[in-house]
Amino acid sequence: MLTNFLLGLPTMVLSLLLQTILLVVAIRYYYRKQHISDHISFLSSLVLINSIMLILVIGNLGQIAVWALLFLLLGEFQKFDTAFYHSAVNFGSLGYGDIVMSEKYRLLGALEAINGVLMIGVSTAALMSTFQSVTKKFQAERNKLSDNAK
Repeated sequence: MLTNFLLGLPTMVLSLLLQTILLVVAIRYYYRKQHISDHISFLSSLVLINSIMLILVIGNLGQIAVWALLFLLLGEFQKFDTAFYHSAVNFGSLGYGDIVMSEKYRLLGALEAINGVLMIGVSTAALMSTFQSVTKKFQAERNKLSDNAK
């Protein structure tokens, strides 16, 4: 069990670092492109929000790949695509059970699930912040147009 923690915790830290880097990239992208949403339109909102979502999804897929690489290095899987699939199931906390790790490293799956729930939550929070910002700008633009029409 100690081995699982000694392997899992650094992997979680690496995942957290990757998530943090991509969150910073997403935030910087948002602030660089904020002028797009100053004159809100459907297309500009769509581009901005989808870009943020794409950055966050890439971050989550990168973390899944990190865990898959660990599973591959431990000899749990022979092929990366199988390790990646198993990792994605763990990360998303689906737990299908169609592929099971050995008893020796089984706890790593649970650690990845904890990591995944946390990181998907962070991604969701960042996305909701973007939605709220765009919504506020949209409402301010509507109010401004409404006031000008009076």
